[in-house]
Amino acid sequence: MSTSVKSLENDEKIDITVGAVDHESGEVITVASFTEINKSHAVGADLFEELDETELSLEDAGYAKIRRKIDLWLLPVLCVTYMLQFLDKLSLNYASAYSLKEDLHLTGNDYGNIAAIFNAGYMVGTIPGNWLIQKVPVAKFTGIALVAWSVMLIGHIGARNYGDMMALRFLLGLMEAAISPSNMMICGMFYDKQEQPFRMCTFLSMNGVATIVGALLAYGLGHATKSSLKPWKLIFLVIGLINFVWAFLFLYFTPDSPANARFLSHEEKLKVIKRVSRNQMGIKDTKFKFPQAFEALKDINSWILALIGLGCGVINGGTSNFISSLIKGFGFSGLNATALQLPTGAIEFVCVFIAGMLAVTTKKNIRTILLFLLCIPTLAGLIGIHVIPLDKKWALVGCCWLLYIIGGPVIMCWILINVTIAGSSKISTVKMMWFLLYTAGNIVGSEIFYTREAPKYVTGMKGLIASYACMMFLSIVYYGLMFYRNKSRDRRYGKLTPELEKEGIVNGFRDMTDFENKYFRYSY
Repeated sequence: MSTSVKSLENDEKIDITVGAVDHESGEVITVASFTEINKSHAVGADLFEELDETELSLEDAGYAKIRRKIDLWLLPVLCVTYMLQFLDKLSLNYASAYSLKEDLHLTGNDYGNIAAIFNAGYMVGTIPGNWLIQKVPVAKFTGIALVAWSVMLIGHIGARNYGDMMALRFLLGLMEAAISPSNMMICGMFYDKQEQPFRMCTFLSMNGVATIVGALLAYGLGHATKSSLKPWKLIFLVIGLINFVWAFLFLYFTPDSPANARFLSHEEKLKVIKRVSRNQMGIKDTKFKFPQAFEALKDINSWILALIGLGCGVINGGTSNFISSLIKGFGFSGLNATALQLPTGAIEFVCVFIAGMLAVTTKKNIRTILLFLLCIPTLAGLIGIHVIPLDKKWALVGCCWLLYIIGGPVIMCWILINVTIAGSSKISTVKMMWFLLYTAGNIVGSEIFYTREAPKYVTGMKGLIASYACMMFLSIVYYGLMFYRNKSRDRRYGKLTPELEKEGIVNGFRDMTDFENKYFRYSY
């Protein structure tokens, strides 16, 4: 039955077919119409309007074939990109196993400062980077950033002292700031809420592959003692050249959205838009809306995720830069310290990948539970390093192997951002908040490992243990908050019917936030 009611955002009357009733006030809650979608900045809106409204509630017959096509084209691109990004971050750690500190005349906490300045650059680039990937074609922007960072990495071979390395690492961090958010955005544009966890866990599990590849590469280059370049310079040169070649492959293969994915037919693009629209978030809106940014800053959901990101950053900043120093301190040579990092990569790959499988094989809300569980092994490893005596060096190395599972909590945070926040500008703001605190945590993590406390780094270990404890507590709070919000909406507006869910989909293309869209339900 058609009726005329007030719009959620203004007093203009609109005609609707379906409405929901606020059970407490008796007020009719409006739904959106197709004509209210602003096609000038809503990516994929033209394709969305080609769909008959009745199709939005139908199952996608034969969609598995299209999903496989997307996986075969897009997932390898995201995996390689993320692997190379993490390999860049690890390059300093591998170089430190050789003569980098001696050749650059580093003393005291100079190495910790070099590790931290990368994250300072990352922090500076976070806000403009996240703003740009919303405003401009995301794949083209990312490809250009890949070219720039590969040049910066190759430039490391010309570093002669502490100042040179500080400048290079800052610029490298600046260039890399938008890479993870862009991978998140691309994934969110091609997959629905149920499909995203496995795909995001798959590309983040490449951190483990990067650790293995990097350790093998650094171990092999460590034997190049007769080269005109020192082993640590060869590490930067080889990794930089690999990134440079990949940047152009990325630009060729990666689409900016389903609307211009050349590997999909027009009919397949329509089906992808239809599928992803069920996230009730649209595809992407290129207009930045400051009211959505303010809503993000007022939403406790945003701050809990950002604080978990802070904890992840402290842990990552410590482990990714000091794992070689830790293992060397237990009585191993530089070459052996590099080789002994191979299992850390394998363990991370397996744990993160399994978490993704668990998240995708059940429709229950277990993402926050997985975040909590993934904290336990690494917390045990940190406690082990803190309490096990130095004469048990293999037990200490075994504890070090657990440290890189930090990738699991990181990816679960990213998944939660993608499925519990709606509104393009609100999501961009939450990503800015998360990555700002994450990079701040990386700086802290790099600075709390004091050279005078080697090989146990007592202060650093205590900081990492405290970070994990806080993350586990916050994940419990987050689960309770999302559960309460869903139950509260069901009580106030009634449980979702297929018709109301369809209206929520249209609201997503209107770029409504999770607060504005009363048909939105949180997947946690």
